[in-house]
Amino acid sequence: MKETIIRTVSGFLYTSILVASILSSEVIFIILFYLLSLVCLVEMQKLLRLKSYALYFLQVILFYLFSFLKFNQDATILLLLITIFVNLFLVKDLLVVKKIPVFEKKKYIIIIFYLISSTIFLTLIPTIEGIFIPKLVIGIFFLIWTNDTFAYLVGKNFGKHKLYEKISPNKTIEGFLGGLIFSIFMSYAIWYYTGFLTMWTWLGMAIILSIFGTLGDLIQSKFKRQAGVKDSGKLMPGHGGLFDRLDSIIFASPFVYAYLYILNYVS
Repeated sequence: MKETIIRTVSGFLYTSILVASILSSEVIFIILFYLLSLVCLVEMQKLLRLKSYALYFLQVILFYLFSFLKFNQDATILLLLITIFVNLFLVKDLLVVKKIPVFEKKKYIIIIFYLISSTIFLTLIPTIEGIFIPKLVIGIFFLIWTNDTFAYLVGKNFGKHKLYEKISPNKTIEGFLGGLIFSIFMSYAIWYYTGFLTMWTWLGMAIILSIFGTLGDLIQSKFKRQAGVKDSGKLMPGHGGLFDRLDSIIFASPFVYAYLYILNYVS
């Protein structure tokens, strides 16, 4: 009971800070996510048993160029393609190899494109139409929170068939489907009450976030399993590390950005 209360309070504070920063201004939103990405970088370096100050410097440069300056659209698309390519390779490694080969090599590539650039695309999503639209990224967070919450609740109460037991024993197929279905309901509610974008656009984002958010969570679980730890950190009481909390949205964000970019390009 005590752990549930602690988890609820820390989750509420985390959500409140996120929503308040997003509604404040684009600059505050970007600064907050730079700081969140910085903490995640610290936690991930510990997971991969890596100590590199150059990565912190590179993170500052990439955030400044892409998130703040938005200096070149062609460079942004190139970064997007590389990020998606690396993330899909992580999916492949998740499914077909025993160990993701990050402890021997590829550490820098994975940290740069799996973590840093994916977080950058999360900061770029609300300005994909040329102006800062807070309700777009808030809606996306509501979708991912809905998916995570109902995947947990449905899985805990009705789950019988394991989704990927050797990596995450508590995840079930029923939980995944529950998260997906309730995310679809939430996508309709967001469209209905905001009138922003189309119902089908929100529906597509719900599906992308459920699928790639779950994959992101499984990939991070495999990192932790290879590192021999339960959580990526202890920053959030009841939740583990910040990376544990953000792994789903970080991994899914470049796919959501690509989806919205294609829709804008086609239209």
